[in-house]
This record gives sequence, structure tokens and C-alpha cells, in this order.
Amino acid sequence: MVLDRQEFPRTKLCAGWITPEVVRDLELDSREYPQGLLSFDGIYIHIRSLGFKFKTIQHSIRRYEFDDWLLKRTGAPVYTHYVRNIRRENGYYIIDDQYRCKYLIGAGGTKCPVYRTFFKDANPRAKDLQAVTLEQEFPYQWHEPNCHLWFFDKGLPGYSWYVPKENGYLNVGVGGMAHKLKLRDDDIKHHWGHFTQALSRDSFVEAGYAFSPGGYSYYLRGGVDVGQIDNAFIVGDAAGLATRDLCEGIGPAVKSGLLAADAIVDNRKNYSLVNIERYSVTNGLMKKLLEYMFIKRKEKARQGKGATMN
Repeated sequence: MVLDRQEFPRTKLCAGWITPEVVRDLELDSREYPQGLLSFDGIYIHIRSLGFKFKTIQHSIRRYEFDDWLLKRTGAPVYTHYVRNIRRENGYYIIDDQYRCKYLIGAGGTKCPVYRTFFKDANPRAKDLQAVTLEQEFPYQWHEPNCHLWFFDKGLPGYSWYVPKENGYLNVGVGGMAHKLKLRDDDIKHHWGHFTQALSRDSFVEAGYAFSPGGYSYYLRGGVDVGQIDNAFIVGDAAGLATRDLCEGIGPAVKSGLLAADAIVDNRKNYSLVNIERYSVTNGLMKKLLEYMFIKRKEKARQGKGATMN
């Protein structure tokens, strides 16, 4: 049984690219996916004045379609319900005095009620691993068919993206590390404004397009020592599994979900998140550079506006 506070299909803020590993893990034949899947043989990387094509197979999907399709493929009953209270009683989990289960998987993202109830103290989140984003997905007859990423533009501790989708949709967004932005007295909205102006200037999107972005936050991979307590599990963004280089969350979410399912089916007590990959890219230099810039590089807080100089 799946409980979700929203009805499906529903809008899910996400850049929406998936790796070949996700396709393999889901046993998905990309040629038979009915909703439309766009494939890239590389991603165009922009770092200030430098630009190059990073060769890698990637696919773009719309989470609005993809999540609904995956749910229907499982055959599991889905109920619209906003979970407020969970307690463990006589070997069962009681949810809002309406649902009872022996096994419980928390897959509710950053605000997951299962994490909040059972894992918050055992697996505390580090503030320097929180990412914040602004993005928008909208119908658009794009003319540039490639995926583009812009790193560190205007000092952003993160990157911006342009991801075309099949059937005339486009996703654009900007994301960065919340702690670093705060130390700089900076705001993700400032970077969104700069990015959308650049999109118009460089003809990725028509000039004057009226953007209306949405935002969300999630956590990159940190300590994941505790992923199971009794018969409760956390997976994906609820566990804070997004990669430390490209901040990608779909792959780790899929892998952790499969591991939790295996642990339940086989009645094992060795569910562990430790071996889920911490990085998206395989190039050692690239992933270490991105991890350093996003997470490990020290930032200095700006002085207050009322400071004086001697």
C-alpha cells in the first residue's frame, strides 16, 4: 500500500534526468516506455568561459508521467492521505489510527514523517549538506535538443541546468548549497534571475518569457549509518542520499527502495545504505572537484553592513 498526500499524476519538482543505471535497476525498456523518453549521448558543461561536451548516456523524463507510470506498474493500491502521526504498537505501525502495517518504508523526501518520527535522532542531517533549488518545467517547443549544465556562475555554489523533454516540454533550474548561500548573505532567487536572463540572451528560451518557478530543498549524501529501525526503513531523499557531485537523487532512491524491498521479502535485518554510490560521475577528478566546491570548500561569512574600517 502506498500513502501519499497528493493525487497522481502530480507535479514533482525535479530536473528529471535518469542514468542508464536507473533504467537497468528498474528493468525498464526505454523503447517501450509509453510516455516519451529523450536520450542524450553527452551533457554540455559550462564553467565560466570554458565549455565542453562530457560524454555520457543520460535520459530525460517528466516526473509527472514517470512516477505515475511506475506506481501503476507496481499494481499496489494508492491512497491519498496526509500522514500526521505514526506510532509503533504490538509489533505494528499505526498511522493516524486509520492504517496498520507490519513493515513501513519512509519515502517522503526531506519532510518524510517516517524519518521525523523514528530516524531524526539516529540519523541527524548536516546543515552544510542541504541543497536548495528553484526550477520550472513547462510546455515549450525547444530548438536546442541537448542537455546543458552551468557550474559556479556568478559564484553560485552549485549549478544551473537546461533539460529538454520529449513531446515538447522543457525543464530549467538552478540549485546550490543553502549553507554557503547563507554565509555569503546570498539568495537562490538572485541566481534564478541571472540564469533566466542568460537563457533569454543566449536564445535558449524566447526573450520575455514569463517564468514562474517553484522551490524545494533536500540533502546530499552524508552519514547514513541507520537506515532501518525495527521494521521501519527510510529510502531516497528521506535518508539524504543525493550524490555529492551532481546532487542527483533518482538513482540512489531507486537503489535504496530495491534494497528495502529485498530486506522485507527475505526477512533480513542487514538493510544498509553504505554501499549506495556517493557520486554520479565516474571521472575521479571531476567528482572530487565538484564535491570540494559544493561541500568541502570553506566559506567566510560577510561582515555586517554596519561594520566600520580603521
